[in-house]
Amino acid sequence: MKPIKLYISAVLLTFAASACSIDNYPAPDSQLFGTFLDAETNEPIEQDIIRGSTIEFIEHGYDSQTKQTMILKNDGTYRNNLIFSNTYTITPVRGNFVPTEPQEVTVKGETQLDFKVQPYIRVKDVRIEKVGTKVVATFKIQPTVINNVKKIGLYAHPEPAVGEPIRTVLADQEINAVADPNKVYTLEIDVPSNSSNLKTGSQYFFRVGALIDAPESKFNYAKAIRLTL
Repeated sequence: MKPIKLYISAVLLTFAASACSIDNYPAPDSQLFGTFLDAETNEPIEQDIIRGSTIEFIEHGYDSQTKQTMILKNDGTYRNNLIFSNTYTITPVRGNFVPTEPQEVTVKGETQLDFKVQPYIRVKDVRIEKVGTKVVATFKIQPTVINNVKKIGLYAHPEPAVGEPIRTVLADQEINAVADPNKVYTLEIDVPSNSSNLKTGSQYFFRVGALIDAPESKFNYAKAIRLTL
């Protein structure tokens, strides 16, 4: 019986030594972070965290050229605290802004990389308030490209990540036309009609968005506003 125990112990020690040798690599030692900014206004470009804008990055020095991804936060920022010091090709893709060229960036330690981009639409002069039994949003939309505006919407949710993919109640409108930047749009949500999702006396976040008619485009937004109903 003793020889069998000795054999098993030897196998386990060999496996453990092998595992240690395989895992003996340095950990990620750098951080990459930044903000997507409107090139004209220098304001952060609001995002969706689901089906929102994406950053693709490829680490140099490897034959595989595997694309890794980062997702933007609602406020237009991003951060990766577990990235290796190296040179990367970084490309924002499938965004709510005019496509940009890839950038070659050396990441070492705390590395900040902001992107100055052109949003497809600026949602401006937003006012969201409770009027009687309704939540009423008024706003203007300013497209920066010649494409039609496809849709506008007012979205409600208990969390500040509210948007088209994260909402419990919405009021939207198909536009499918060139938008007049001077026109004031109005969208309304009737609270009693949505009482199962909007409780009187509770707080909710409301956010206005607009979608351009372009391939892989995403919603452009104003900041979310919190209201007590």
